[in-house]
Amino acid sequence: MKRKLVYIVGLLIAGLFFCSTNVQAARTDMVDVSNHNGYMTVSNFQDMLNNYGVKAVITKISEGTYYHDYTAANNISTAQSAGLYINGYHFARYTTVAGAISEANYAATMAKQDGLPIGAVLVTDVEAEQQSGLSRATNNANNKAFMEQVAKYGYRSDIYTMSSWLGNKMDVNSGGWIASYPYNASGKSWYSGNHSWQWGSTYQFAGSYGNFDVSQNYDDFYTGGQAAEVDPRQTINNIVSVKGNNYKAFTTYDNYGNANSGTDVTSATDWVSNSIKVVNMKPYFVIGRNVLLPQSTTTFKNKVVINYRSDYGVLAYNYKGQSVGDSNKTFKGGTEWATNDTLVDIPNIGWCYKVATDEYIPVKYMQGSGYAV
Repeated sequence: MKRKLVYIVGLLIAGLFFCSTNVQAARTDMVDVSNHNGYMTVSNFQDMLNNYGVKAVITKISEGTYYHDYTAANNISTAQSAGLYINGYHFARYTTVAGAISEANYAATMAKQDGLPIGAVLVTDVEAEQQSGLSRATNNANNKAFMEQVAKYGYRSDIYTMSSWLGNKMDVNSGGWIASYPYNASGKSWYSGNHSWQWGSTYQFAGSYGNFDVSQNYDDFYTGGQAAEVDPRQTINNIVSVKGNNYKAFTTYDNYGNANSGTDVTSATDWVSNSIKVVNMKPYFVIGRNVLLPQSTTTFKNKVVINYRSDYGVLAYNYKGQSVGDSNKTFKGGTEWATNDTLVDIPNIGWCYKVATDEYIPVKYMQGSGYAV
């Protein structure tokens, strides 16, 4: 009986331990970090990307007009070097429109100082006691002022708040990053009408120490729109040649993927393109205003140049979307690489150039690519 009791207690303890791990989970699309998580390393973020499906990181930038998170610059750099999208958030203390504008100026200035890329999201985190006692209309006006001011710095914006505040202390009519923690998040899609749902605050990653806030995203708001830092060299344009040599006409397309009329190009002609656009999951070279040439009808005539500036360089990925260890030491900003004619859509990474055997570089890091979705 004693042995049986010990055995049963052992099973209960094991069961409790098992339930405390990450088995009852929604997707871990995005992780938010701050000084509470310390200085995150490239390997920390690579583990999240490769083993947990994390696509984006959002790091604390500031609070009020008095606090600048000392880990932000490091976390922005290491997340980018690991191949993750990076965004920032500001913990709001404002109670007036003037205060919201002041905090937006502070947050955006600190974000630029830390290296947050233009086009990234700078969120206003609205959950403090200062907003709790304000009217719904006042909070709405203040949030609007913050987001409009942040846009002047080149950042997109969003509102983070608790589910209990929605329609009560404020409105989030479009977008929104909503926090609500169910006992079991497995298979759930709460707040799917918003950009993202933060479903947990104690998630643990094997490659990192401590607890993390994790979110499930419902669109690409937090995984797009970011501009890479460019190498301070003269811009090099892509030279693309239309396939064939029999003067066959090829159709061009507009920015929505519709066939243009009267703008056909002929085979064996060369075109200058300083950007790539992806429409309906297909890549095009932009050769004129609203004139796109399908990548499948072209050959690439010059080397690609990595346009991203970082002390860590740029990571390459294999065909499975896994980062290639230490590849950032090879693919430095300003270096040139030969590539074949084909752009490859790598899972969870996007369109890439092949630069070596089973090594691909995202087009957003290539000189003159101007990658857009």
